[in-house]
Amino acid sequence: MSPRTRCAGAPFGDVAFYRVDCSKQIGAKKLLQFRLFFAYNVRMALTKRQKEFLDFLAGFLEKKGYSPSYEEIADGLSLASLATVHKHILALESKHYLKRGFNQSRSLELGPKFYEEQRQLHPPPAMEVPLLGRIAAGAPVEAIAGQDTLNFSDFAGDPGTYALQVRGESMIEDHICDGDFVLVQKSDQARDGDIVVALVDGMETTLKRFYLEAGERVRLQPANPSMQPIYVPRDSVAIQGKVLAVLRKY
Repeated sequence: MSPRTRCAGAPFGDVAFYRVDCSKQIGAKKLLQFRLFFAYNVRMALTKRQKEFLDFLAGFLEKKGYSPSYEEIADGLSLASLATVHKHILALESKHYLKRGFNQSRSLELGPKFYEEQRQLHPPPAMEVPLLGRIAAGAPVEAIAGQDTLNFSDFAGDPGTYALQVRGESMIEDHICDGDFVLVQKSDQARDGDIVVALVDGMETTLKRFYLEAGERVRLQPANPSMQPIYVPRDSVAIQGKVLAVLRKY
C-alpha cells in the first residue's frame, strides 16, 4: 500500500500502516516528522451497548447451550430492529469478540478476545499442592522437604483438556492401568509414538500408541505383549486427543 501524507496533529484512521510526513517552518529550517502507526496496536474499546450484547450472548449460551437468533437478541436487549443487531455483530466481529458461521442460523460464538479478557478479569483459582520432595521406589534416599509446589493448572487450566477413565490392560507397559484416569489434550493430529485417543470407523474409541505406516495404514499399538496391534486405513481413524498425564487413585 502506498504511503499517505497528513499533517501533524491531524486524526489518523484505522489503517494497517502508513507514514506521516509533516513539515514545520522554524526560521529557515524545516523539521520533518515521521511516524508509523499500526492499527492493531490501538486499543479498540467496547461501548456500553456492546458489553451488554456480549453479556447477553454469554448468558444465553451458558443457559441454553446454543446461540440466540437475531430476534431473540433484539428482544432480550430491547433493540429496535434486526438491522441494529446486525450492526453490533459486525462491530464485535471486527474486534474479534465474536465469531459466526457463514450463512448459518444460530451460529454466533464468543471470540478469542472475549475469553482472553475474561481470563484477565477472573483468573482461575490456583490448583496447587505442596511438592515436598522425592521418594525412591528402589534403594532408600534421604528425605528432605522442599518448598516447591505442583501446579495442576498446567494440565487442567486449558479448556481443551479433558479426562477419561481407562478400562482394560492394553497399555500396562506404559504404566496406564485399568481404572486409571488419563488427562487428554484435544487434538486431531498425532506424531508417531504419541499415545492417542483414536476413534476407529466412527464407532469405537481406543487408547493406543499411534504409528503411520506405508500405504496410508495406521498401526494402533498396545503396550501389552499379549495383545496384537490394530491395523486400519488412515481415513478410518480420527484422532480425538493426545495423552498428557496419568492419574491413579488408591
